[in-house]
Amino acid sequence: MSIIRYNPNDYVPSTFSSLVDRFFNESLTRNGGSVFVPKVDVIESDNAYEVHLAAPGLSKDDFKIEINDHSLTVSGERKFSNEKKEKNYHSIETQYGSFSRSFTLPENVDGTKINAKYNNGILELTIPKDEKKALKQVIKVS
Repeated sequence: MSIIRYNPNDYVPSTFSSLVDRFFNESLTRNGGSVFVPKVDVIESDNAYEVHLAAPGLSKDDFKIEINDHSLTVSGERKFSNEKKEKNYHSIETQYGSFSRSFTLPENVDGTKINAKYNNGILELTIPKDEKKALKQVIKVS
């Protein structure tokens, strides 16, 4: 029998999306598979959006970045490394496998000037805003 830490939030998902994610992710791990879904931070500044994707252990050649009709998709694969078996124990805690994360881009971005760099396990995408396509307008009442 294994010991499982109790977390009261495990039984009541905060959103429908987290319920669906939990259902599919747990069914994969219960069947012996591993799920690797990099965590993402999205930051907006006055002149750009930044997407930071945490994927340690990969190289810059492991990523595939595509833009298709206002949709940005980052995909890749973390390959399984050698497992260690010593003194009657067997341990693999690192998640591995293929992943794909997609984001809908707003209308005010310039997709031709997206910059990507990979540094210390973080893929940083900089998506500049197009000044000509400003989404915010101020209308004065006369």
